[in-house]
Formats: sequence, C-alpha cells, structure tokens
Amino acid sequence: MLVVVALFELYIEYAQSLKEKRMVVKSLRDKLRHRFEISAAEVGLQDVHQRARLAVSFVVTEHATADAMLDRIVEFIESNTDATLTGFTSEKLEFDETASLG
Repeated sequence: MLVVVALFELYIEYAQSLKEKRMVVKSLRDKLRHRFEISAAEVGLQDVHQRARLAVSFVVTEHATADAMLDRIVEFIESNTDATLTGFTSEKLEFDETASLG
C-alpha cells in the first residue's frame, strides 16, 4: 500500500486580494476532491494574495497507479484553473500490508 502526498505551488496573477485568491483555491480544491476522490487542502502561503500551496493525498496499491494518478492531477490543475502551476513535489510512503497492527 502506498500513501501519496503531493504539494503544488500556484501563481494567481490577477488576484488583487486574499478573497480573490481564496475563490480560485477553493474552486480548484473542490474540483480535485470531486474528480479524483482525494484529500486536498491549502497548506501554505495563506497570507500571500498571488501565490498558493495546495496539498493532495491519496492511497493506492501500486507505484504505476500512483504515477498515473499524479500525472492526471497535474494535467487537471494545468487545464482547470486560472492559476499557473509553478512547481510541485511528491512523496510516496510505502506500508507493508502484512505487518501486524498492535
């Protein structure tokens, strides 16, 4: 089992206030949650009106599935928001499914 966590940096050129930024981030977050059934949240840069940091996480069973999902998420972000994706990073945490809990 893999737990995948990814951080996305966004630039929102036209945002002149935190309210405008929040509208863009909330819309993208909600679209990601609905489309991919993943967890998504703004995790940084909350006080900067033209930049945002969004984190997503999900659980899969294989590395290939994780990579494909990340590719689809990046493509979705690039084509479904007015913000510009300026960078991202991801980590895969592997868990042994046969390990005993307790």
